[in-house]
Amino acid sequence: MSIVLIGGHDRMHREYKTVCKKAGHKLKVFTQMSAGLSKSIGNPDGLLIFTSTVSHKMVNIAKKEAKRKNIPVVRCHSSSIDALHNSIKTLETTI
Repeated sequence: MSIVLIGGHDRMHREYKTVCKKAGHKLKVFTQMSAGLSKSIGNPDGLLIFTSTVSHKMVNIAKKEAKRKNIPVVRCHSSSIDALHNSIKTLETTI
């Protein structure tokens, strides 16, 4: 399953990818706003948003893109590894 993560901490980028790889998922992480974010999201199986570490503008872009492409969205306020595990489990049950 391919997952896009919006938010999180810059320094934990590698840990997020490692956790997803061990779970058998492919992860794309956006911790900072980039030009053309809506195009960079692509067409993943699911979208995770860590709301505590992301701007409202990024959340709105991600929500709009997810709605347009019918991508399930899971939000979590925390941006820890444990929160990532729980969010992945939630996402797996919604797909």
